[in-house]
Amino acid sequence: MIRKRFALILVIVASLAVGATLPAVFESMRGRFAPTEKEGDGAPASDALVKLTQEQIDAEKIETATVGPGVIARRITAPAAVKPDPDRIGRVAAKVAGVVAELRKRLGDKVARDEVVAVIDSREVADAKSEYLAAMVNYDLQSALFQREKGLFEKKITAEQLFLKAKTTFAEAKLKLDLARQKLAALDMSEEEIAALPSQPIAALRRKEIHSPLAGRVIERLVSVGQPVGGEGQAKELYVISDLSVVELEIAVPAADLGLLRDGQAVKVQNAEGQVFEGKISYVNAMITRETRSGNVLATFANPDFTLRPGSLVEAEISLKETPARIRIPRAATMIIEGKPVVFVRTPDGFVKREVTLGGVDDAFVEVVSGLSPGETIAVSNVFLLKAELGRLSIPAE
Repeated sequence: MIRKRFALILVIVASLAVGATLPAVFESMRGRFAPTEKEGDGAPASDALVKLTQEQIDAEKIETATVGPGVIARRITAPAAVKPDPDRIGRVAAKVAGVVAELRKRLGDKVARDEVVAVIDSREVADAKSEYLAAMVNYDLQSALFQREKGLFEKKITAEQLFLKAKTTFAEAKLKLDLARQKLAALDMSEEEIAALPSQPIAALRRKEIHSPLAGRVIERLVSVGQPVGGEGQAKELYVISDLSVVELEIAVPAADLGLLRDGQAVKVQNAEGQVFEGKISYVNAMITRETRSGNVLATFANPDFTLRPGSLVEAEISLKETPARIRIPRAATMIIEGKPVVFVRTPDGFVKREVTLGGVDDAFVEVVSGLSPGETIAVSNVFLLKAELGRLSIPAE
């Protein structure tokens, strides 16, 4: 009997002891398996903050920019070739038959308008000059005789028949002089050159100076010293000179995009040195090349430094449509996090993640419809580092 009572007392004591320890055990288990709250839950701004000092930002080469308005442009690129402007090409012709005595310009030399670029030794020119000089001497003589007969006739000293004969001879002399002058003009001699003929030495009568029709550079030299020119079967041109301050681009545009182009649209190209040039479309050819299924488009470019060299191949970028945007940011500034576009806005403590709504997009920029205000500063380069750091901070500590 006593043993049964003692056993009952031990069971009661053990039950009380177990009951006292169960709450602590349950609490421990609840703490181990219950979800752990993230640091900053209930405060989204602090949860999306990546704390960085200015030194850390500089070390990671994270660049920033102030957002503002801009233009979203649709563009296409196409291969193009640089060529001289046909309206600015001059061909220096040999308008007289003769032999090249001097060539004063080499390939690439600069030439001024009306500058002497060559000299031709021509018998044709010598004959025309001699004829003019003889006609001038005869004109002066007949003019003096006519004035003398006119004076005598007015004083009733000479007969009218002699006066009329002198007048007719003077008119014939004037006609011959005019014809000789016109012949020299047809041989491309200027009024200044004709006026200087009476004072020229005899040895210079055979020389014909050839002048440049425009200012530019020599792009072709077609003859050599001593070469016959100007005659039948002989060379007719001495030089080709081009004003390369303005050049043309011949662009091969795919047929699918040709209908989108119009005269006056902006075109950009970049030369081998990285210099950017801006021009405009001057002509859109409606014909399609059967072999390449593309159309030729001409664009005009200013080339003041002559760095767009004819014959070089470049990539032309043509703006098709431009749409104004209230806020425009670089495409590299946006990241996709949890399926939503975000940017990182600069704060005094670092960068904070900001969800944005995007609009139009082009090759380099994207429009922000909402989520940003003009004047805010965002990260625009190495943004993936901020995304990675934000992901690391969101991992709960063990």
